[in-house]
Amino acid sequence: MTRFDCFVVFAEMRTGSNFLEANLNAFDGISCLGEVFNPHFIGYPNAEDVLGISQEERDAKPHRLLDAVRAAPDMAGFRYFHDHDPRVLDALLTDPKVGKVVLTRNPVDSYISWKIAQATGQWKLTNVKKRKAGRAVFDGPEFEAHLDALQAFQVQIMNTLQRTAQTAFYVAYEDLQDVAVMNGLAAWLGCPARLDSLNTALKRQNPQPVAEKVENFEAMAASPARLDRFNLSRTPNFEPRRGAAVPTYFAGAKTPLLYMPVRSGPEAAVLGWLAALDGVAEKDLSSDFTQGTLRTWKRERPGHRSFTVIRHPLARAHEAFCAKILTTEKGSFKGIRKTLRRAHALPIPEGEPGADYDVDAHREAFTAWLTFVKANLSGQTAVRVDGHWASQAQCIQGMADHTLPDMVVREDEMAMYLPALAMQAGHEAPPDPQPVATRAPFALAQIYDDRIEALAREAYQRDYDMFGFDDWS
Repeated sequence: MTRFDCFVVFAEMRTGSNFLEANLNAFDGISCLGEVFNPHFIGYPNAEDVLGISQEERDAKPHRLLDAVRAAPDMAGFRYFHDHDPRVLDALLTDPKVGKVVLTRNPVDSYISWKIAQATGQWKLTNVKKRKAGRAVFDGPEFEAHLDALQAFQVQIMNTLQRTAQTAFYVAYEDLQDVAVMNGLAAWLGCPARLDSLNTALKRQNPQPVAEKVENFEAMAASPARLDRFNLSRTPNFEPRRGAAVPTYFAGAKTPLLYMPVRSGPEAAVLGWLAALDGVAEKDLSSDFTQGTLRTWKRERPGHRSFTVIRHPLARAHEAFCAKILTTEKGSFKGIRKTLRRAHALPIPEGEPGADYDVDAHREAFTAWLTFVKANLSGQTAVRVDGHWASQAQCIQGMADHTLPDMVVREDEMAMYLPALAMQAGHEAPPDPQPVATRAPFALAQIYDDRIEALAREAYQRDYDMFGFDDWS
């Protein structure tokens, strides 16, 4: 039994895919059929069909052509670029019976080759005497867009193969001249034939140094400095991905508004306002959704709106600390509390804070909590990253797996935006939301200082950057 039913060469324009195809077709038993899912033609620019299937038939039912490639007598395959028909991509990536060959080339070289081909109109070269000379004009924004598209496609390939326990045969542009590599690829595809030499019909079109191929070489040389290809300016993110916490969502009793809470935010104030909209108690709000019942709720309420409310990271960290860690009351995380006291030396009382727990003790305990949160979000502790102190960016990203909020409202702007959102959903005279104070032995303002602000920024730099938060004070 053969290892694969067919194969796909994931490549891009000007990466040497024509040369690779020519050498694959030199093997007895291997047939590479061109760009069979190119949206502008089928197989090759002047071809009318591939395996008896026309372009019109392919466009109507692309998987029919993929099935025909699988059923071809030889080990058949084709080239697929990032902008080819996306309807077949998932089937290609997830099927382990489709052999994946990934061809790569330095993106600067492929971009320059592409620009020269555009300028000269010469996309293949078989006779050196007919070579058309030309130089590329480097366009920085165009190159960045080109590079982003290529990298996104490569990441998609890599991540899907990782998740489906597959591997690919990687070929660099420089490997195309190595007959041993081509023979290794044939063996990987299950073909017993071997080549003694490579196909020499196709010639390299632009062998000169890059500086000689680009008119504005100095501008091109300066461009990579601003690309940050090593992503040095990123905010590292080691948090686990979060799912959509659908059971925590609340909907208005009559007004078609859906509140998607970010935990440790102003939930009490928002729920009070949502209930007041329709003159009901909070217990009468719709809740305990599943993904199925939430979809039903949406379909039955055309014009519905969904929203979430975010809080300044420092105020939210203080809320989480006071409500879930410092207290021992119902709803607190007693197990985590115990672990933090034992393993992380969090300076909080064994029981509920008493008279000896003064403002200085609260400042010391909250400072230690922020230090722990930074380590926790960085994956450096054994304690779970709970939604009450996970970054708000990560929480909202998890929401997007099921429902994107129509509006992300900041806590200090609720009075302006929540009534406006209710009016969009059909409410004629919505009330203003009423603030609800955090239950804490001491207010954040009583312990706030530059060190606490700095620790909050270290722990929640992603939220500060993502949402543009300034200092809390």
